Amino acid sequence: MSIMNLIESASGILKKALSRGGQFAEIYIEERIVTNIRCEDNKIEKVVSGSECGIGIRVLHDLKTAYAYSNNLGRQAVLNLADTISCAVNKQIEPNIIIPQITPKDYSKSSKTNEQTTTDKAELVNYANHLARKIDKRIVQVKVVSADLVQKVTIINSEGLYCYDERCDRIFLVMAVATDGSIIQTGYELKGGSADYIIDDGLAAKVADIAAKRAILMLEAKPAPAGSMPIVLSGMAGGTMVHEAIGHGLEADLAQNKLSVFSERLGQQVAADTITVLDDATIADKRGSYSFDDEGTPAQKTVLVENGILKGYMYDRLTALKDGAKSTGNGRRQNYQHQPIVRMTNTLIDKGQSDPKDMITSVDKGLWVTSLGGGQVNTVNGDFVFEVNEGYLIENGKIGAAVRGATITGNGPRILTQVEAVGNDLGFAIGTCGKDAQFCPCADAQPSLLIPKIVVGGAG
Repeated sequence: MSIMNLIESASGILKKALSRGGQFAEIYIEERIVTNIRCEDNKIEKVVSGSECGIGIRVLHDLKTAYAYSNNLGRQAVLNLADTISCAVNKQIEPNIIIPQITPKDYSKSSKTNEQTTTDKAELVNYANHLARKIDKRIVQVKVVSADLVQKVTIINSEGLYCYDERCDRIFLVMAVATDGSIIQTGYELKGGSADYIIDDGLAAKVADIAAKRAILMLEAKPAPAGSMPIVLSGMAGGTMVHEAIGHGLEADLAQNKLSVFSERLGQQVAADTITVLDDATIADKRGSYSFDDEGTPAQKTVLVENGILKGYMYDRLTALKDGAKSTGNGRRQNYQHQPIVRMTNTLIDKGQSDPKDMITSVDKGLWVTSLGGGQVNTVNGDFVFEVNEGYLIENGKIGAAVRGATITGNGPRILTQVEAVGNDLGFAIGTCGKDAQFCPCADAQPSLLIPKIVVGGAG
């Protein structure tokens, strides 16, 4: 059965899924078109291109979920799938289904992402590889990755919802390795976005330049000092800290299960009064943006923390039902093989009033952090540790030498209450967020932050 015929048969599929009871049923149809190109050892090592279609059917009853999926879109196979789901309820209740008005959307719609051929993308990868290697003879290894996804999604449910969207996601990554014979250092840079985000020669060159120069910078940097000290976390670092240190803790499923330090703290002060935290899937072209989430709820801007006060959590349909709330449009899934769960989109600390330059001049001895790497956070107590990809000493209010090997360690909620100044700038970073064995594209952002005391791990 074609996708068009499958959509036209949606009412019958929903009735079958609810034939033994259940309070809600949903059909999620997805077509994915992917292209991945990787260059290593000065040559194209891997080109993967292909497409996949699948369907997921979900039934909710008594705050429990039954879910099944298949890539077999034949009529009988899909009806059998719906019947299997119905057996999980088996209440023998007559289903109450609102039949949506279905005029199938145009599945031939094409994104600008597809205007670049695989050959075009491979040439960009080779171009970036060539430029990165030219930066310095100490660059001994370069890895370049171009990955894009076009995702066509249709959601139909028993409440009469019918929606369709085409989503596009592109990333371009360069990682460079530099050595002087005794020390090895790595620099990387990643750019990307959603919608019609295009990687061209100029952007590929910029990513290659930043990655290679960062590797050389860290090669020449001095070992980072260790101890408790003030840091200025630049807006250029993006919102890795807000994503990890507070974002996950504001996902409703973790809060409801007492797996968050922010559980049962609505209305309480959880950050300095200069801190406002948002999750916003409506920001144009960011990697966590979309028209509606994977349950069909329209994208929203959600205020999580306002002037330091916890105002709300991120919800999907199921967690909202548990709290008697409304979904905030944060129900996301990796693909049709997964049921939706609460996930961040574009999570950020909003701009403040302070000049980032004034933050630096106010510090006698500390660290200016312009890029954060990987990290870990314990959502139950808020403890975190992050690697510093690029950082500089602050000495007598001025930016000094670059340092390598630094980490920052602290407690997210405690740090957020201690922030002394919030910058009037705002810098975004992109990433892929993992949760419950699902991975979703996201973005995060923050202004520059002055943190008066944080533990810096280093060599001295």
